Amino acid sequence: MKKKNEITFVFDSCSENESLARTVMAAFIARMDPTLEELSDVKTAVSEAVTNAIIHGYEGGEGKITIHSQIEGNIVRIEVSDKGVGIPDIDKAMEPLYTTKPEMERSGMGFAFMEAFMDELEVISSEGEGTTVSMRKTIYSALNLS
Repeated sequence: MKKKNEITFVFDSCSENESLARTVMAAFIARMDPTLEELSDVKTAVSEAVTNAIIHGYEGGEGKITIHSQIEGNIVRIEVSDKGVGIPDIDKAMEPLYTTKPEMERSGMGFAFMEAFMDELEVISSEGEGTTVSMRKTIYSALNLS
């Protein structure tokens, strides 16, 4: 049977906590012995999801961000959730280079990066209720771990 491990942590939606989220996720998956590329992929995807929640979900205001992550075998699943404004058009928001904050010099590549660096990406959002970004990645270096 595959061993399962999970964590949930909640933090304030301030930009200083983006690096905290990256560090916590890196520490959590460290026991899977990921390659540097796998580790970088996960950290980048988490960083993008958290940044989106801060800038777009809460529009720079106060709120809480929740990360729930689960490791089962060599699969890591990560959910980044906010209770912010929500996304009115998810398909449009996921288009590369689309941004609702051009004045902030946002590249519009957050979802594209998440999609590129993770094996699966799903975005669920309701206006006025928030957004959950669910991601999955196989850590192939963990296949040989017992």
